Amino acid sequence: MHPKSAGPHNTESVDDYLKAILELGGAEEELVAGTALARHLGIRAASVTGMLQKLAAQKPPFVKYEKHRGARLTTAGKMRALEVLRHHRLLERFLHDILDYPWDEVHDEAERLEHFISERLEDRIAAKLGDPETDPHGHPIPERNGALPARKEVLLSNWACGMPAVISSVSDRDPAALREMKRLGLKPGVAIMVEAGTRDRSLRIRTGNCAEPVRLSQALAAGISVIAGGSGLTTNSTTSGVRSVNAGDTNVRANEGGAGGARLRSLRSSHLGR
Repeated sequence: MHPKSAGPHNTESVDDYLKAILELGGAEEELVAGTALARHLGIRAASVTGMLQKLAAQKPPFVKYEKHRGARLTTAGKMRALEVLRHHRLLERFLHDILDYPWDEVHDEAERLEHFISERLEDRIAAKLGDPETDPHGHPIPERNGALPARKEVLLSNWACGMPAVISSVSDRDPAALREMKRLGLKPGVAIMVEAGTRDRSLRIRTGNCAEPVRLSQALAAGISVIAGGSGLTTNSTTSGVRSVNAGDTNVRANEGGAGGARLRSLRSSHLGR
């Protein structure tokens, strides 16, 4: 990827803003409201406004800012955001696969390290891992040239009952939720199906590695993204991340609300958040 841009505004804080706009804007690169950025970053809305104005005024500008509406990334801002995102997800995979960090701890550690690794170290990590396609949570890792494949994902909470699916990614923002997902065997590559019944507070699901259906809270289901899967419930978990679930040509079907979920999750973390 391109070297880091020089200048006074190339800081950890700037990187966090750019990465957040990339994740929240999604594949459609929609305008991201300042209030949404403030919630995502855990800061005051007034601070967001000031930073967006600075990022729009610098040369070259990192964002296009529209007063009272929000911001989207410029080409320069998007390339920097993708570079940081690549660092982050490669670091997560390295910490998980090589240093044996549990998947609920790698996000915070990668957040601290992503701003500082050199391009040489980035290349060495990628080579050591065999150029993985996803991080431990199933999120795609941008290629070195900035390419990031789009995936047609739908939140499990919006997935139609009785339709076979495969978990494609999970949110990495809540360590407690990740620990619960691990306990239930809910990880990328696992086949899953939502059984018919009430969906107000919980979902009744069946997975490829569980003989009996289990109850899943709506809050936990909202952190799991899926793609259309085969008719059989079999486990196909990925541990190395070298091969990701290919959803590019998948015809995703979901109940009402699914299309909105797919749009919001097309790039996020996963998301964002990752």
